[in-house]
Amino acid sequence: MRGVKLSPKFLLSPLGRGVKELIEKFLEHLRVERNASAHTIRGYASDLEQFRNFLYSFGVRQEGKKGDVAVDKIDHLAIRAFLSHLYREKKKSSLARKLAAQRSFFRYLVDEGVLRQSPAEIVATPKLEKRLPSFLPVDEAFSLMEAPDPKTTWGSRDRAILETLYSCGIRVSELVGLSDGDIDFHLGILRVYGKGGKERVVPVGAKAVEALLEYLPRRDEILAQRKRTGPRAPLFINPRGTRLTTRSVARILLRHILRSGLLRKVSPHGLRHTFATHLLDAGADLRVIQELLGHVSLSTTQRYTHVSVDKLMEVYDKAHPRAR
Repeated sequence: MRGVKLSPKFLLSPLGRGVKELIEKFLEHLRVERNASAHTIRGYASDLEQFRNFLYSFGVRQEGKKGDVAVDKIDHLAIRAFLSHLYREKKKSSLARKLAAQRSFFRYLVDEGVLRQSPAEIVATPKLEKRLPSFLPVDEAFSLMEAPDPKTTWGSRDRAILETLYSCGIRVSELVGLSDGDIDFHLGILRVYGKGGKERVVPVGAKAVEALLEYLPRRDEILAQRKRTGPRAPLFINPRGTRLTTRSVARILLRHILRSGLLRKVSPHGLRHTFATHLLDAGADLRVIQELLGHVSLSTTQRYTHVSVDKLMEVYDKAHPRAR
């Protein structure tokens, strides 16, 4: 790759534009005009910076600016070289994500008149590995819900967390973002803010409501002691009285998986899979599950839901007139 002469055919604006400056403008575009989440912006920034560093290290440099790369020296061969460089180190899903970041970046440059054509469009997406996400059978899910000790402050909090994740199927980022006023206990509904700040309403099961009502008075005591009371206090807190992080929730879940003696590990996202799978197994419509999960595309929901072969055969035997 060092010293290779890349094609300038994609260039529309004057030569020598630095990639570093263009990445910063692209991230600002995502933040202001696309209303992308902080998590999404961090991911794009990391992936594009890694791409820029790779090109610079192999001699695709901008004259007069140390550490930067000239956009007119990037073509599809450069992108393929970068993906090949990562192939042995990264899973294919990670490669696909990095290519998606590059496609979005170069598409933005085309829209802004920097490039005539995107060099990333003709690069094929790596074929993704098909993996079934882990989820819990019904009996193991019930065992996990009962693992925390509700007689203690933090045990009641942990049970409320697990019950809410399993009952509502929300993302862990949505869970830690919950505040006072987001739950209507009378109607049994929960208001969450998903990706891109999109709001949706999901039902809350009786067991989750019961766990939340047992936990909240204890939370209020902690908030009062820490002088952190307010109209929009965080729903789930740590001993300091501040909002839990997604990593804290993952640690809490792992602790109770070990305590309950389950032989499989499941992440907070795994409880989301569990929620969707149990609904589908019980006969819920896939479109309804899509709405509850907050998915834009039905194909995304299909990756979250997995019916056992036994369940498929059972439905087939009951429904098809020539099954028997």
